[in-house]
Amino acid sequence: MEKLYGLDEENEQMDRDEMDVVDDPKPKRRPFAYWKVGGKEYKLKLTTAQIGKLEDKYRRNLISLLLGGGIPPLSIMLTVIQAAAAPWNSNVKYKHIEAAFDRYMEDGGTQLTLFTDVIVDGIMTVSGFFTADQQEEMGEKVKDIKENL
Repeated sequence: MEKLYGLDEENEQMDRDEMDVVDDPKPKRRPFAYWKVGGKEYKLKLTTAQIGKLEDKYRRNLISLLLGGGIPPLSIMLTVIQAAAAPWNSNVKYKHIEAAFDRYMEDGGTQLTLFTDVIVDGIMTVSGFFTADQQEEMGEKVKDIKENL
């Protein structure tokens, strides 16, 4: 009986040396953003489920919530960090993120650097909010914001 599925026979007949291997030209996205505070390092990346929870909580699209005009309130930024940390760091509570931010400030961080470095250049980039071109453009905008302050 003749096989009507697959190409195994054709592939077996092809000389392996003649096969072209195509490298994926697209650069890979970083797997996680990391937020180092004191001796603790948080692995950060938003999952689809976490994005949905945040959008349900704030009743807004996450991009418009975070990038819709100025720097978002600290409580929103910390909640986004908690959501991004929860799947990858066990038992992360909001109070842990608040304490980490207090330590971050003691170590020289600011709300602005939290927003630019951790949220935009970190979480939003690794979570797939931007294309490669948009990532580059956002990097330039972040740089401009820092220079203007």
